[in-house]
Amino acid sequence: MNSRLQSHVLPLAVLFYVIGLAPGMAHQASNVTGGIASGFLHPLFGLDHVVAMVAVGLWGAILGPPAVWVLPIVFPLVMAVGGGLSISGISLPHVEIGIAVSALVLGLMIAFAAKPPNWVAAIIVGSFAIFHGHAHGTELPQAADPLAYSLGFVVATGLLHLFGIGLGLLSRWRSGILFIRSCGGVIAATGAAFLVW
Repeated sequence: MNSRLQSHVLPLAVLFYVIGLAPGMAHQASNVTGGIASGFLHPLFGLDHVVAMVAVGLWGAILGPPAVWVLPIVFPLVMAVGGGLSISGISLPHVEIGIAVSALVLGLMIAFAAKPPNWVAAIIVGSFAIFHGHAHGTELPQAADPLAYSLGFVVATGLLHLFGIGLGLLSRWRSGILFIRSCGGVIAATGAAFLVW
């Protein structure tokens, strides 16, 4: 492993360690809603949301342009629809299962370097975004400032997508490709673990 790749791996290892210390599921701690800071921190301390958001950016990077930007745009847009359904009182069955499956499927897409047509990838990502949005939409009405909370949440989600895209830059090196595919395996395993918890 060359020194340039090592300089990327150490911060990633630290990040994954810190993420591992965070609470397991973001949607089980709905008492942290408030303003923009709460909205920003909420997705960062839920491993289920973190791995899915990083996976969206990472898979987009594997697919290349235009998917590298389309997928991280599709996700928050459709997530807003899921949140709107929740706020409107429209229930969605098996939300937490859908979130766990999102990590499992997206992780497998990365692990196997799957490259479906961009429209198929967008449908897959959008389908999972509905579950993430619905889960967070249930917390939004309890927020002290719903608009600020939403803004903080969207910014944090975007940064997680960007982190995934940044990880995708490691694909320039052969060992980087192996590392990225291994990350996909870890993400898929995390999703599988959520399914049995």
